[in-house]
Amino acid sequence: MSASSVIMDGTAESAKGRRGAVVKTRKRQFGVKTALLLFVVVSLAPYLFMLITSFKTNQQFAENFWQPVFPMHFENFAVAWDQVAPYLWNSIFVSAASIVAILVIASIAGFVLARYRFLGGGVIYGAVLVLMAVPSITSLIPLFVLMRQLGMLNTYLALVIPYTTGGIILGTILIRNFVQGIPQTIFDAARMDGASDLRMYRSIMLPLSLPVLGTIALMTVSSVWNDFFWPLLVISDNSLRTVSVGLQFFQGQNATAWGPLMAGYLIASLPLVILFTFLSKYFLAGVQGGVTGAH
Repeated sequence: MSASSVIMDGTAESAKGRRGAVVKTRKRQFGVKTALLLFVVVSLAPYLFMLITSFKTNQQFAENFWQPVFPMHFENFAVAWDQVAPYLWNSIFVSAASIVAILVIASIAGFVLARYRFLGGGVIYGAVLVLMAVPSITSLIPLFVLMRQLGMLNTYLALVIPYTTGGIILGTILIRNFVQGIPQTIFDAARMDGASDLRMYRSIMLPLSLPVLGTIALMTVSSVWNDFFWPLLVISDNSLRTVSVGLQFFQGQNATAWGPLMAGYLIASLPLVILFTFLSKYFLAGVQGGVTGAH
């Protein structure tokens, strides 16, 4: 057998192997894509059902449970907005106040723990990590008793303070790990130029930490928006209820008005959907930065 024949046979076998690998990869990708597609369909099915039902009257809902029907009743959204709007603004206020408090306290704590060495620093960070492992349900009764003794029931403080204290724990860990990933030479150069600790925090740490700060803000909004039991426990004044609790009372008042009820749920979910749609890349960047900064 000539050398050229051997080379041609080897080339053919190599090409055949590559084709086989490509086929296997495509089959594997097809399986993964199919599984992801099914997951998306199952996840979006309740939302799609809610959207379809929000345009129906009770009669249309009874006659066509799953299918969209005509005419569509857009007035359901006007009825739902009148009911949901006060609760929506309460949730926005509580979320904004909690985010500001968490970002201020957690950013300072994370910056200090990441860039300064002092006696007890490791113990403090270890205590923060331990708090992450404590189930929040265990502090529910003591926290309620504390709020009652302080006279904070039926106030915004009864919502903002617990959300803030809970968010500071995770926020401190994420910011500390993220800041540790920032090269020390940047801070050293700023120190040589005469920058104070406050200037380094304000002009270096905060601008570079925007992804993780955005991540913490999104997680806080999601936590406040979806929490049901704590607002139900500490708030009995209807004018102070958040949207998750307010929707439940709206459901009780309109048990058979399925169109306005589903329109209310749709309106309440839109702020989170919009936030995560436009800020998801910053959320992922913040999480990845917080995790890699720990190594």
